[in-house]
Amino acid sequence: MRETVRAAVQVGPRKIELREFPRPATGADDGLLRVEANGICGSDVETFRGHLGRPGRGPFVPGHEPLGIIEEIGENAARRWGVQPGDRVAVEVIVPCRSCQDCLTGRYQFCPNRTLGHGVTGVDVSPSLWGGFAEYLYLSPNTVVHPIDPGLPAELAAMFNPLGAGVRWALHLGQVGLGDTVLVLGAGQRGIAAVIAARAAGAETIIMTGLAVDGHKLALAREFGADHTLVVDGDDAVDTVERVTEITGGAMADVVLELTPMAAQPVTDAVLAAKRGGRVVLAGLTGGRAIPLRTDMIINRGLTVVGAFGVDATAYAEAIALIESRRFPLEKLHTHSFGLHDTTTAIETLAGEVPGEAAVHVSIHPHS
Repeated sequence: MRETVRAAVQVGPRKIELREFPRPATGADDGLLRVEANGICGSDVETFRGHLGRPGRGPFVPGHEPLGIIEEIGENAARRWGVQPGDRVAVEVIVPCRSCQDCLTGRYQFCPNRTLGHGVTGVDVSPSLWGGFAEYLYLSPNTVVHPIDPGLPAELAAMFNPLGAGVRWALHLGQVGLGDTVLVLGAGQRGIAAVIAARAAGAETIIMTGLAVDGHKLALAREFGADHTLVVDGDDAVDTVERVTEITGGAMADVVLELTPMAAQPVTDAVLAAKRGGRVVLAGLTGGRAIPLRTDMIINRGLTVVGAFGVDATAYAEAIALIESRRFPLEKLHTHSFGLHDTTTAIETLAGEVPGEAAVHVSIHPHS
């Protein structure tokens, strides 16, 4: 057994180094995960670029979508989590205290005592291996894990996070139901996942927007249930609100999901495209940019505007069940797998910075 563990460490904007750390020792209340795969999402890209995260943040191991096999686990942890060595689990990013009022009332994502998180905690916090871009991940006593079918291909099982976002944002927060018209602004992984969730819930009409460079993603969205895909930039650009008006005959969208990162116009479009009494879910981070919000429109149309923060345990469980059902050909979403030594290239590939590569779902496989 090796006494050291390799991990990719982000040391600054666009700077990732491979480092080795001591293999964590485990006791009765914690464990160690052998990482099979870790998906990359848009927030990883923006953090890599230096657009998100705390100013002056120290080095850390990224990777907040870890999937793997329980390598070691203490007796108390095994009983608490309901897993044993050899079991496959998906790991949540948030590590809550499990004791405060928010945790005890099911709002553990807002735990005021959480100081740890997978893929975000610095290497200065022992035992350093908090992110999924590593051969092994430390499972602290308060880590939240979800068992997942070991028979699934790793790259498919690793979609638990984006699918979880699609379920939570479209169904739990957006309350998409039978016969609804749904507008999804943004053609990333989570946008396509929202299309899948909305289609599974019985939405009647699904509309998605994207950029000209998102042609391959828009095509996939149509395969997964989008009825209309709109290109909103370039020579063939359409006006989102005008086109939604045409498609719906002026009725507009029951639910609008705004998932575009670092952009202002889609927020305005989301409000304008929602029907009277409709719901708008805001999930696209802007990196602190000031975004104009047409509050008169919100008031006069009686809109419900909801902020979407991450994914909770219920959404993860439902997303995992959706993956395990094999109802949708999710393997079509996975486009690239990389080893740990190619972490920078993997992130740049998802970001669209590698010429000739049309990426949708990209994952790191530390042991490949």
